[in-house]
Amino acid sequence: MTDLIHIKDVDRKFYAERIRDWLPERIIDVHTHIWRKSDFVANEKVKGAQNIVSWPGLVAADNPVEDLVETYRLMLPGKKVTPLVFPTVPQEGNLEAQNRYTSEASKRAKLPALIWSSPKWSASEFEQRIRNGGFLGIKAYLTDAADYIPAKEVRMYDFFPHHQLEVCDRNKWIVMLHIPRDGRLKDPVNIAQMIEIDRDFPNAQVIIAHVGRAYVDADMEGAFEKLSVTRNIVFDFSANTNANVFTALLRCVGPKRVCFGSDMPILRMRMKRIERNGHYVNLVPRGLYGDVSNDKNMGEVDGAEADALTFFLYEELNAFRTAAERVGLSRADLEDVFYNNAAHILKKAGYANLG
Repeated sequence: MTDLIHIKDVDRKFYAERIRDWLPERIIDVHTHIWRKSDFVANEKVKGAQNIVSWPGLVAADNPVEDLVETYRLMLPGKKVTPLVFPTVPQEGNLEAQNRYTSEASKRAKLPALIWSSPKWSASEFEQRIRNGGFLGIKAYLTDAADYIPAKEVRMYDFFPHHQLEVCDRNKWIVMLHIPRDGRLKDPVNIAQMIEIDRDFPNAQVIIAHVGRAYVDADMEGAFEKLSVTRNIVFDFSANTNANVFTALLRCVGPKRVCFGSDMPILRMRMKRIERNGHYVNLVPRGLYGDVSNDKNMGEVDGAEADALTFFLYEELNAFRTAAERVGLSRADLEDVFYNNAAHILKKAGYANLG
């Protein structure tokens, strides 16, 4: 399995000089996807696929749990990483297969896991499915909302309905929340509903994925000031490389409410993220990921610029390091962000394998 990822000299140098000694020895990654290619029907379309960016699918055809574990060994040598695993976006008809695989794989590998939930499940069915699968909570996506709801109008409760959040609140289960809507973090509906969920479901362990999808500075626009009234929700910084966003997040909620997340396997991508015309663009070596000309979030570079590109994971960690230094995080703060905060969440949700 050593050919899963090709580690180059530029990667070893980047890791050794900027990340290895700064990064704590124990890490919990709260945001990872596992799935098998065999659980997907060839050429089948994902419901609402027009609302999903296409580039993540270029990195890995599948990501069985064994590949995920190997990824950490190769990319974070010397570190002990425990991932929180869950499925990827379901295609029509494979939700059951994905959840079944995640349950079985997580038990086999002794890893914590979330179920990919459906808003169609009643409270009793929802609770039973989580318990039967040995899950610690839920993950879903805006495409799980009812078909009649326009994608731009999807709200959080359309895929995480109140009766399911009540069950999570009662059981102290994890809610991995990828917020919807084009406005991302700054969207007023999103802000209002995050504040509502924080207030109404204080025991549900809500993790806002990707810092609320605030990938460029314009995605903030005062959102953190408005969210400063929250007391319970936690943010992961998965698939994000914006040090300004990370700085604002840390200043708003502090290091006790931030967790490391990667969004593996897409962080195996060799890239550097820039901002162009108000949206993010992933610059990658020309041809490495096929034809990306139709994706506004992708760009290509050649020659020395391409040769200098390292992994998305390293870019994310380096950006967070920059933010941590700006706000003066201590070594103990970093231990919280990369391990202790997530360990507390997992244990509260009923996970007992961390030691």
